[in-house]
Amino acid sequence: MSAEEQQTLPDDISQKEFTEVLSAALRSIPRSDQRRWGELYVRGLLSVRGKKTMRALANGAGGGAEQSLYQFISKSPWDADLVRGDLARLLIQRAQPRAWVVQPLVITKVGQHSVGVERQWVSQIGRVVNCQQAMSVWLTMDHGSCPVDWELALPECWTGKEEMRRRASIPTHVGSTPPERCAVDSVSKMAREWGLRGRPVVMDLRETAPRPVCADLAARQIPFVVRVDPSAVLPAGGSPGPALAPRASADGTAGRGSSADLFTALNKQRMPVEWFDHAAGTVRATSVGAARVTLRRDPAAPQGQPERLDLVLLGAWTDPGRRTPSEFWLSNLAQSQLGTVYRTAMLSRRVERDLQEESDRLGIRDFEGRSYRGWHHHMTMVSLAHAVTVLSPSRAKDTKAPARDTRVSARDTGLPARDAKVPARETARGTARETKVPARDTKVTAA
Repeated sequence: MSAEEQQTLPDDISQKEFTEVLSAALRSIPRSDQRRWGELYVRGLLSVRGKKTMRALANGAGGGAEQSLYQFISKSPWDADLVRGDLARLLIQRAQPRAWVVQPLVITKVGQHSVGVERQWVSQIGRVVNCQQAMSVWLTMDHGSCPVDWELALPECWTGKEEMRRRASIPTHVGSTPPERCAVDSVSKMAREWGLRGRPVVMDLRETAPRPVCADLAARQIPFVVRVDPSAVLPAGGSPGPALAPRASADGTAGRGSSADLFTALNKQRMPVEWFDHAAGTVRATSVGAARVTLRRDPAAPQGQPERLDLVLLGAWTDPGRRTPSEFWLSNLAQSQLGTVYRTAMLSRRVERDLQEESDRLGIRDFEGRSYRGWHHHMTMVSLAHAVTVLSPSRAKDTKAPARDTRVSARDTGLPARDAKVPARETARGTARETKVPARDTKVTAA
């Protein structure tokens, strides 16, 4: 009996989709024996319960399988980027993703031997932990999402010492890169090297200055919707910071740079936007406003960046008890509809759900090897396993959003009860009251 027959796929995983995904994604690997070990590895990720050790994945495959899997992941020179690019093109063809969502990943570790591990502050956890930090880019649809690229954020202690680089086989061209820069590099590679048509990039920039990332994405003509920290919009002094300025209104009555001007502009466009909350599995409506703003170049920024970026700022009132928005998003989708931009941003909830419900089950944190190449190879195989689950018909059916419920509460919108109704004719593609953002009467011009 073959190893493939002994490792039976779960009932909700389609053998047809498994074969199609693996055939398309592994075709860049020239050796047939390596492709067979890749198929066995992914089959193990899908079928083995518990921690995905090499021994568990090789169980039932016969003598020498564990060593062969280790060799395939940690030592073989196959190009992970080629596999990921083929996977991304297959997903675009089959699933038609709406956005590229950037998702951070923290992998806690015991010991200091895994590549990139260091005791470091992690904002998602709120304390110092011994861990690896990575960034991933997910192709995201309403019914599912799949990670297609991975970057490991290496601390200086790993890239600045030749002994550490040699121990983990870190390539000479790889340096110490902040997580947000890893994400920009991934997105740029997907658009430029993989030849993918850019979809809006959704990213959380609350832990870093948004200007450099926005400038880089805009320079590459990549659409984006990024979440920013309120302090970037409303510092303690009550006026926008030096990097962000509302544009003055045409009649000159606004634009003095105060937060009041900014909130006035946001309130003029404020409207309920209906969206599906994948984290809660329910339809919600949130009060969202929009205003045009300018991001100015930091004097300390590298030369060559534009002096100003004209963007759209979205404010979302997710807490009805607040007079000011609870969330702020910046976007260069100036001609898109307000509701479409916010619904695109909320696709990040889809990724958060899939990361929690699928990724750990597929072994996203289980790689025990120590090499840079091995880590990337393992994460690539995890992406293939994700793709099989997304494309399997039974899984896609189970994860589709339910019929839309137009009875939306005032609590969900942040509006008074009389303003919280959403017309029944509103659909997932746009609300009946949706307008281009910002409308002319709330347009803010350069100060």
